[in-house]
Amino acid sequence: MSDRTAPTEHAVLPAIAARWSPRSYLPDPVGEAQLRQVLEAGRWAASAYNEQPWTYLIARRDADAAGHERILSCLVEFNQGWAKAAPVLMIACVRKNNGKGQPNRWAEYDCGQASSAMAIQAAALGLQLHQMAGFDAARTRATLGLPDDVEPIAAIALGTPGPAAALPEGLAARETAPRMRKPAAEIFMGAGWGASL
Repeated sequence: MSDRTAPTEHAVLPAIAARWSPRSYLPDPVGEAQLRQVLEAGRWAASAYNEQPWTYLIARRDADAAGHERILSCLVEFNQGWAKAAPVLMIACVRKNNGKGQPNRWAEYDCGQASSAMAIQAAALGLQLHQMAGFDAARTRATLGLPDDVEPIAAIALGTPGPAAALPEGLAARETAPRMRKPAAEIFMGAGWGASL
């Protein structure tokens, strides 16, 4: 596998530079200790008013093949094609209301922070986490029995990256394409829209 380390403009933590979103996964199970480390990173993410509005539904293929298949069935067909190889599948969910029963407008932002922390921890362990928007929310709700006040917002694959050659030609090319981001100057501004930082 080629080096997927990000070509950053400035030095960052090695795990941040190492984090990427593969579609090829080795069939090797994710060990219990490693999975718990990834989840613990998410548990300690920041959240508005410390609400911690996230819940992750998780299935390891080696320990819960039926659960893995249920989560896989919630993905769009394209994502099912590659994600079936990932040894761990998850659905990230948020509680729409806070502890006072009021709408929590920061819930999805906070869940994103938890998922990002998990992705960085996974990269530090030699694993990778791939977050997906491509899933059917209604099917997820019905298949996994979500309560009315819980919203599924992302599907996630976790495992050890595999060779790009294991993917169909088009996906293999995307797997090995140079990593790119917008220039920092385009996305970070001073204290006014368009102001230089």
